[in-house]
Amino acid sequence: MITQNDKNYSSITHLSSFAGWIFPFGNVIAPLVLWIAKKNESAYIDNHGKAVVNFQLSLMFYSFLLALLIIPITIFTLGLGLIAVILGIIPVIILIIVSVISASIKATHGEYYQYPFTIEFIK
Repeated sequence: MITQNDKNYSSITHLSSFAGWIFPFGNVIAPLVLWIAKKNESAYIDNHGKAVVNFQLSLMFYSFLLALLIIPITIFTLGLGLIAVILGIIPVIILIIVSVISASIKATHGEYYQYPFTIEFIK
């Protein structure tokens, strides 16, 4: 049975990924610490914790790939590629905010959430 505490904790775990906007790697460290602390107490918390950590690790992986592409794109397009990349980041940031808030709301209501574009690093 899913308790209200499980729902609230899972919701906070999702929202803790915003810590990455305050300190480096906080988007992974905060949810990871929260998930590890309670993963054995509830399958619900375990599921949500894995989801948010996998999503944040996926974002880091995609960011690394993007960083590898920025230099050649900028060189070959004389800086125009950099402008395109910066403009492309805006919708991604919106997607991240909407996804994290949606996941948090679903967790609060006792539902599961599937983050988009997530690689399953932790099974």
